[in-house]
Amino acid sequence: MTSVFAPVSVVTLAGGRPDHLRNVVAGLGRQTRLPVELIVAVMQDETYDLPDAPFPVRQMMIATDAGLPLATARNAAAKAATGEMLVFLDMDCIPTPTLVADYATALGELDGLLMGEVMYLPGGATAGDWNYEDFAAVAVRHSDRQGPPAQGIERCGDYRCFWSLNFAMRRATFLATGGFDERYVGYGGEDTDFGKTIAEAGIPIAWIRGGLAYHQYHPHHMPPVHHLDSVVRNAELFESKWGYRTMDHWLHAFALMGLIDAAPGRPIRILRRPDDADRALTGQQRHQPYANTASIIRILEARAA
Repeated sequence: MTSVFAPVSVVTLAGGRPDHLRNVVAGLGRQTRLPVELIVAVMQDETYDLPDAPFPVRQMMIATDAGLPLATARNAAAKAATGEMLVFLDMDCIPTPTLVADYATALGELDGLLMGEVMYLPGGATAGDWNYEDFAAVAVRHSDRQGPPAQGIERCGDYRCFWSLNFAMRRATFLATGGFDERYVGYGGEDTDFGKTIAEAGIPIAWIRGGLAYHQYHPHHMPPVHHLDSVVRNAELFESKWGYRTMDHWLHAFALMGLIDAAPGRPIRILRRPDDADRALTGQQRHQPYANTASIIRILEARAA
């Protein structure tokens, strides 16, 4: 039985965006309960120049020759961790002061995959000397993501509710699952696959009240036309493993844009490459805290009609 007082390691993946990672380190330094370490799986050619922290920071280099190795990087960081509890926090998520303590309490109560809250910041919110009060005044919830329970822990019956940007597990439980499937390379699908694996193993997936992180703005595309090839490849990998495709909303949007032929029963075909018009349609603007595929699908379906 893992104690609520067991040590907590925080792991993150990093490539580019050094200011974002420095903000994560700063946020972890303000925790009411400090982690025993931060492990950074570095997916670029050089390690980061990071501020001093009141806990050890270990940077480990991850080879990127074959593409964006998100699954491999998460597994490597988890295996290298020493804490009995693991908090997986994306490099663009600034933790609020009680995030580590919230996860430790919840993992002491439930041995599962636990997800904290995420709120999204607009561009410019982290400029200068930021503070949590200012974040709270401008941050918004993602329209596709369920809010936290009113209190405590609330189980989720659908593995697709798992998003990998802010979650926690007991280390022994994570390692017993085999971790993320490292055949997933590039953007998309590896977290949904892991959620499916967790569900098949009978491990509960749940939301917790607390564990709040603020997602820092960065330009993005939804649907992710800039990752067309890996989304298609990983969707087909998921189908070969589980018997059906994932990332349906992205594939549907790509089909409406004329980028792919995703007819069921045969391999997905890429028909053309994204052009400037596709990138303009799907690109996140600076005033938008997040990009949203559903809104783009509505536009595309209206055009088709």
